[in-house]
Amino acid sequence: MSVAVRIDDELYAQAKIKAEAEHRSIEGQIEYWAKVGRAALDNPDLPVSFIAESLMSMDEPREHATPFVPRSRLL
Repeated sequence: MSVAVRIDDELYAQAKIKAEAEHRSIEGQIEYWAKVGRAALDNPDLPVSFIAESLMSMDEPREHATPFVPRSRLL
């Protein structure tokens, strides 16, 4: 479902720059920021960088994921 939303020109310009750098559409970039912001508000004790990385890993296809290996097995 698409809904038209008014966005400040400066926010749009920032989203355009980030979207190009991260290979997303401008709409996708703003949606990503909204998801990170919502998760950050829901989890104020977690660093935003952890939240962003967690959301990205959840979107990663399973066949591209690397299995978790505890440090104790690496030694």
